[in-house]
Amino acid sequence: MDPLSELIALLRPHAAVSKPITGRGRWGVRYSAYGLPGFAIVLSGQCWLTIDGTEPVRLDRGDFVLLPATPAFALSSQPGADCVHRDPMDTAVRHGEQEGEPDFQMLGGAFAIEMVNAPLLVALLPGIIHIRAFEGGAGRLRRIIDLIMEECGSDHPGKEMILQRLLEVMLVESLRWRSNGEDALPAGLLRGMRDPALARALRAVHGNVRAGWTVAELAGLAGMSRSAFAARFGETIGCAPIEYLSRWRMALAQDALSRGGKSLDRLADEIGYESASAFSTAFRRRTGCSPGAFARARRAQAETHPA
Repeated sequence: MDPLSELIALLRPHAAVSKPITGRGRWGVRYSAYGLPGFAIVLSGQCWLTIDGTEPVRLDRGDFVLLPATPAFALSSQPGADCVHRDPMDTAVRHGEQEGEPDFQMLGGAFAIEMVNAPLLVALLPGIIHIRAFEGGAGRLRRIIDLIMEECGSDHPGKEMILQRLLEVMLVESLRWRSNGEDALPAGLLRGMRDPALARALRAVHGNVRAGWTVAELAGLAGMSRSAFAARFGETIGCAPIEYLSRWRMALAQDALSRGGKSLDRLADEIGYESASAFSTAFRRRTGCSPGAFARARRAQAETHPA
């Protein structure tokens, strides 16, 4: 499995809120950060998206936006429009003038993911993925969204499984999109996977997380010197090669501990630690608690907030 597919599998997207958003005239709304991946596609008209601390981005008909970990943001009919605070809703929303045909229509929603590893989304992916209609990719995504909406409104056998698969397809399709501005991608997994040399090293790490990888070995797979590889990996991915390996091992460990059913010895062996003791020490150093305490906290959380 390639690194991006593994990331999606670990996050296990399993539900979505999809709703129509319309507007007419002059309007503006602001939403607080809520952390879950959010998406939107403009069906007609245009609007402006402003993420706190950034310049407004114009969204035109056919544009698709994915916010891997939705921060505080504003939507408006034009830059500088007064914005009122709104809480997220799972029903249709109308902005601006309430009478007359809307001059703007959007389909928006959010994914539900496995929150224990949600920080991976922030650490490895861009803060915003914007696929413009003229780039051609939004058409495929729009067809996927249409299928999601159709399935959400149905009561067919196998509905939940179909929704899960469609969500995974939608995420992967948007995440693997190659925009015209490749160089603008921030450091992270997407940028790394688009570098052929680094992609070979990343696939090797994900293909055998148990291995005692060294920087020299990974550099050899990339066809580079050790120093050049380390520098390029850090600049492109955002952390050192061995740190990336450690983060991924801990992500796998947290996922396994959340699920339960494995001894520490077995888990330690599966993700590349010599012993349960070595794994426990590394886990405590990175998360601030022991594997046992983490597992108990997750069980208690699951009992309090069952899926």
